Amino acid sequence: MVYLQELENGLSIDNDPISFLEAINGDNSDKWLDAIKDEFKSMAHNYVWDLVKLPEGCKRVGCKWVFKTKHDSQGNIERYKA
Repeated sequence: MVYLQELENGLSIDNDPISFLEAINGDNSDKWLDAIKDEFKSMAHNYVWDLVKLPEGCKRVGCKWVFKTKHDSQGNIERYKA
């Protein structure tokens, strides 16, 4: 029940950051920045997007970072995922 309440409040059990600013200004900022760099590298390698000039009258697509601490089967921190 506590877990559901934490999710409703925008928190996770691991107190993962809920915003980019929180991630880069928090205690584990170096780990989150590495996770962000890894995600960008993966997206570039997989050709996820093409940068193009925005046509007149169109709106750009927004995005949001999601941060999650991944654990192994023993509950130890395995990696930080952005």
